[in-house]
Amino acid sequence: MITIDDFDKVEVRVGTVTEVSMNKKSRNPAYKITLDFGEELGTKTSSAQITDLYQPEDLIGRQLVCCVNLEPLRIGSVKSEVRVLGTESSQGVVLLVPWEPVKDGDRVF
Repeated sequence: MITIDDFDKVEVRVGTVTEVSMNKKSRNPAYKITLDFGEELGTKTSSAQITDLYQPEDLIGRQLVCCVNLEPLRIGSVKSEVRVLGTESSQGVVLLVPWEPVKDGDRVF
């Protein structure tokens, strides 16, 4: 169990996908995703193993829910600055997305 103070340290925000390409040096199939988090946070990159259910062209313009305050992690050739959030489902990773369009960088509570 974690405390509410611990939970409040996790910063989850919404960003819009602007670019998607293969992370060619990742051990497992993954995309390099560039997301726009608005003026405050700017543009960030992530490596995400979501190739089973999503094609690059389907992700462009989509808003995704991401954790933005983790230490960057190098995955293959990508500096993964944010963690894209999704569920571990029987069909693969299903992305978490806002029900309605929101402003890039909006915080998730």
